Amino acid sequence: MGSRYGGIKQLDQFGPNGETIIDYSLYDAIRSGFGKVVFIVRQEIKDQAAELFASKLKGKIDFDFAIQGVQSYMPTELGKVERVKPWGTGHATLCAWEQTDTPFAVINADDFYGYDAFKTMAEFLSTDTNDKQHAMIGYELKRTLSENGTVSRGICVEREDQNLEVVTERTKIFPKDGKIYFEENEVLTELAPETPVSMNFWGFKPSMFPITEDLFKTYAKENMDSPKAEFYIPTVMTHMIQKGLGDCRVFRSTSDWFGVTYPEDKPKVQAALSALHADHKYPDNLWE
Repeated sequence: MGSRYGGIKQLDQFGPNGETIIDYSLYDAIRSGFGKVVFIVRQEIKDQAAELFASKLKGKIDFDFAIQGVQSYMPTELGKVERVKPWGTGHATLCAWEQTDTPFAVINADDFYGYDAFKTMAEFLSTDTNDKQHAMIGYELKRTLSENGTVSRGICVEREDQNLEVVTERTKIFPKDGKIYFEENEVLTELAPETPVSMNFWGFKPSMFPITEDLFKTYAKENMDSPKAEFYIPTVMTHMIQKGLGDCRVFRSTSDWFGVTYPEDKPKVQAALSALHADHKYPDNLWE
């Protein structure tokens, strides 16, 4: 909802021709071999999103819309839940179940991931046949910070087999005096700059949906009176790993990730995208 950004940043214009950040993700997904796009949106912005993207994608890739509502997949016995804030990324993914029956990737609409990330994930999803083997793109923490305030990141710990051991959501990460810290309960803890972090670029097999539904039902019952509680994808992945229900391969990336958390981040993102066009990493106009 862009509370810190001050608007719907997923639909804001950043590229030299007014492109949104997700325009670049869509372009990279198409040229990497993905076959369908599902936009997970609030009902209030569905028409706006459809107007913005339908003409660009028609004839290039199949697309559909999934609605994330406060009551979506809620246990019926809980009745109507009073909250404004969406339930979070894990719940958003669950809301696309009806539109998704093949291996799939999940991304944030307001993050730039780069072509290599899409190519890596497309190759994994199209070749790995183990329905319990999932994946994520891990970025180096130092490449994902904002100069304008704290950020939230999924801090990853890997096993020796390159699978994820645990991912923990940290909500107040910032650089200070050449080091990186996160704050919790007014205590600062230093993090290594090369720590792999999740930027919500996940690859899943459809087997995750019923697991996510069961876990969300429990979470909703426990948090229905907490209007700011969020059901994150890392919560789902950690649950699957700990219960032996799935594994997650970590594909490490040394690419520069960039995104917008604060309004002050916008000029830097605009400059980075303009540079990519100048280097011919993207055509002058993505959709012509």
